[in-house]
Amino acid sequence: MKLLVVEDDTIIASGLTYSLENEGFDVTYCENVRQATQAISKESFDLCLLDVSLPDGTGYELCRKIRQGSDTPVIFLTAHADEANVVMGLDMGADDYIAKPFRLRELLSRIQSVLRRYNKDHKSASLFTYKDLRVNTKDAKVYKGESEILLTALEYRLLLVFINHQGHVLSRDQLLDNIWDVAGDFVNDNTLTVYIKRIRDKLEDNPQDPQLIKTIRGLGYKLGD
Repeated sequence: MKLLVVEDDTIIASGLTYSLENEGFDVTYCENVRQATQAISKESFDLCLLDVSLPDGTGYELCRKIRQGSDTPVIFLTAHADEANVVMGLDMGADDYIAKPFRLRELLSRIQSVLRRYNKDHKSASLFTYKDLRVNTKDAKVYKGESEILLTALEYRLLLVFINHQGHVLSRDQLLDNIWDVAGDFVNDNTLTVYIKRIRDKLEDNPQDPQLIKTIRGLGYKLGD
C-alpha cells in the first residue's frame, strides 16, 4: 500500500515515515509542492497525507492536482484546525482532516477508515512476489519457484519485516525492534545474524552472493534492488 507524505517539518516527517513504514506502508516522502508534483506525475498512490502549509505553496494546491487526475484519497495534516480551514479542505475533495499535534494511533485509525471507504485495506494483500520468491501471507507459506520453503516462526517473521519494507535499508536495530522470538529465547544482535544467514541459506541461489536480502555495508540490509 503506497502512501505519499508531504510535510516540510523534517522532524515530524521522519517520525511519521518511520512509523508508517513499520505499519507496512510503502512511503514516499516529499517536503514541498514541487517535489510532490513530480511524485504524483510519475506514480500512483493509495492515499496522500498533505500538510497544508508548505514552503512553496499549500496542500490545497496539491489536492487540486491530485483530484484532476485521480480519486486518490487525501487527508490533510495541519496546525490550523479552525472551521474555515476544515471546510475549505473538505470542499476541495479531501477525505479527512487531522490537526497537529496528533497521536499516531489516531492517524492510523483515520487512514484505515478512509481506505475502507475506498474498499482498500493495506493489510489485505496476501501474495508477495519478488523474482522467484512468493509469500502467501494468508496461509503463511513461502515458495521459491514451485517448491515450498519451510521457515521457522522467527525466520518467517523476519522475512515479513523485509517484505513490508521492500527496497528500504533496515539497520540491525530496526530489524531487532520489529521481531520477537516466539519460542521464548532472547533475540540479540548475534541471533539476528544467525537468522539472516538461515533465511539466505533457504532462499538464495547462492547464499555467498545474496540477491534477495542484500547487505548494505555500514548501514544494514534490504530486500530488493
